[in-house]
Amino acid sequence: MAQHKSAKKSVRQDEKARVRNRSWKSRIRTVEKKLEKAIEANEVGNMKSFFDEYESTLDRAVSKGVIHQNT
Repeated sequence: MAQHKSAKKSVRQDEKARVRNRSWKSRIRTVEKKLEKAIEANEVGNMKSFFDEYESTLDRAVSKGVIHQNT
């Protein structure tokens, strides 16, 4: 267990970041699944909208530091 004040703070911050990152990663996977289903069903209209949503979600996750830009 953390002993120093700064180590305790770091543990709190790490937990908040972990929860926040899990939420974003879950959102990314959900949008990715929607896109894959549209591709399999060959729905051109939905593919475009889901791809735009997927791209936007990835860009926002990168800007927040959840995933690396080159990923």
